[in-house]
Amino acid sequence: MTQSQTPAPAAPQPPAAPEVFKNRIFAIKTTSKQERTVADNILKAIETKATDVKVTAIIVPNELQGYVLVETPEKMNRVEQLVELIAHARSVIKGETSLAEVGHFLIPKPVVSGIEEGTIVELIAGPFKGEKAVVKRVDSAKEEITVELYESVVPIPITVRGDNVRVVEKFSDR
Repeated sequence: MTQSQTPAPAAPQPPAAPEVFKNRIFAIKTTSKQERTVADNILKAIETKATDVKVTAIIVPNELQGYVLVETPEKMNRVEQLVELIAHARSVIKGETSLAEVGHFLIPKPVVSGIEEGTIVELIAGPFKGEKAVVKRVDSAKEEITVELYESVVPIPITVRGDNVRVVEKFSDR
């Protein structure tokens, strides 16, 4: 046998690239006011190995009542199997959504958004709890508002956090 006839050693092959899953986002319809319960039950089912459905993320946006968003590499029929196990989960909305469509739910909105000068609010915490007040100034950077009590004899400005008030009446051009 000549040297040219010996088989050449095989060139080293690069390792195979790991399989990349394309995550999908599905909307699960829930019983009204049970969104958080459904999310907790999905998490519990995954942790206790009650299901083998893989879930990457669960999103419960406040603005989207009656729905829970689930990110998963699984297909829709597998998510439907998961929904059958979960109390208060009704169905999976046909089709999938993208991160671009639900991304705005992931960005927190400022607490004082929607509150402007002249708005009538009710204080829901602190020593003046239950009192109505008129907004005099809004500080978006600190998420604080300055109010004056509505039925006060002497107008005293009080600065409170934006999450300590509930809007009673929006300011309108009168």
